[in-house]
Amino acid sequence: MISFFVCLALLIGGYFIYGRFVSKTFAPDDRQTPAVTMEDGVDYIVMPTWRIFLIQLLNIAGLGPIWGAIGGAMWGPSVFLWITFGTILAGGVHDFASGFMSMRHNGLSVPELTGMYMGNTMKQIMRVFSTVLLFMVGVVFAVGPAGLLSYLCGQGSSDSLLTNKYFWLAVIFIYFFIATFLSVDKIIGKLYPIFGICLIVMAIGVGIGTIAKGYKIPEIFPLRNMHPDGISAFPAMFISVACGAVSGFHSTQSPIMARCCKSEKMSHSIFYGAMVCEGVIALVWAAASCALFPIEGGLMTGLNEAMAVGQSGCVYNICTTTMGRVGAVLAMLGVIACPISSGDTAFRSARLTIADALKLEQKSYKNRLLLTLPLLGLGILVSQLDYTSIWNYFASTNQILAAIVLWTAAIYLRHIGKNGCICALPATFMTAVTVSFVFSSKLYLGGISFFPPIANIVGIGTAVLLLLLFILKAPKVKKADK
Repeated sequence: MISFFVCLALLIGGYFIYGRFVSKTFAPDDRQTPAVTMEDGVDYIVMPTWRIFLIQLLNIAGLGPIWGAIGGAMWGPSVFLWITFGTILAGGVHDFASGFMSMRHNGLSVPELTGMYMGNTMKQIMRVFSTVLLFMVGVVFAVGPAGLLSYLCGQGSSDSLLTNKYFWLAVIFIYFFIATFLSVDKIIGKLYPIFGICLIVMAIGVGIGTIAKGYKIPEIFPLRNMHPDGISAFPAMFISVACGAVSGFHSTQSPIMARCCKSEKMSHSIFYGAMVCEGVIALVWAAASCALFPIEGGLMTGLNEAMAVGQSGCVYNICTTTMGRVGAVLAMLGVIACPISSGDTAFRSARLTIADALKLEQKSYKNRLLLTLPLLGLGILVSQLDYTSIWNYFASTNQILAAIVLWTAAIYLRHIGKNGCICALPATFMTAVTVSFVFSSKLYLGGISFFPPIANIVGIGTAVLLLLLFILKAPKVKKADK
């Protein structure tokens, strides 16, 4: 249990110490933000700090820090280290950079920012890459809750309309349309702070319940691989635990709130702060996952069996064990409301990304409908497909995006006369992780996979090469930054 509290203290200390160092490096100032200079009553709207923080937390979190942390706990308490240092040194920097850079550049989305500092070819790649990723998140986070609602409503009856998955899918997509189309302060600004508070309360309840009921949280050291299938932690664990450490999806969400901040100096509390809060949530869920289920022969066999019935069932199990009936209510809110909230902001971010690429203003109803209707219409069609295999691509593509955004931020810092190491080093690590995973997994390369040590050598070699290119080739002359 000592390891858990040390990691918790490091996360909190990291926000105040390293977070302020990151803020000082990017140097936010008193210039007017896009929320003020480009206010349009739809996407660019000034909102209070506390509201933006809670919306940002829910936008980037959803079920990510819960599902990812539970999956990461399959390797045992060593996952605490990745959650802690990943959040402080990578995730917080990534989220701060993407939010701050968007604010500094008129609220632009990630592909446009990438194009500014990594060239037009990368911009075109990122436009397609990030839009497809967002679209996939939106569809999957509609299908999952629809299936769960159908299952729950069918417990006492099998003939009701409410037991029909397609009924719930229609309801969710209608909500998606409303949330994507209306101004950001109408639905998202009013509901998300409430859901954000519930996400925090659920984590507090799980943490207190785990400790109060006498469950023993195992220690990190001695380091050992506790995965029942013997899967190596590198690179798999660093792919599995994304939203609780570093996640490229966050960079697609940060511009939404960057368009609502009245000051650049809010970047530390909003973007870095929300990421640290998510790291704390992930740490609590990872600790509970390690503590509540039986460990046999030094392996997480109990958690493996719980996961076999599905992640939603595992979340429900943890909540009811630690919080009883209250936990059951919170669990249902978590596994239904949280993914839906991630789905609608994914579609909203996709709309904004396409609008930025087409330079199509979004103040008019006509222009918003022009993008919203085709996006959701295609989403409804694709939701009928089997997404099991496609979802397996999400975690890795998510981390590839994180690496690209960190490299972009590193180059940006060089453009303004900074050395960029705070972004280049985590970018190097994430490059090693993602390239190693691509070469070792059968998801890519036409089903061919390399022997893991060889894949790791390729991944680490690629990362080192990119770091050397950054050191030697990235521009060092300070440019005007207006």
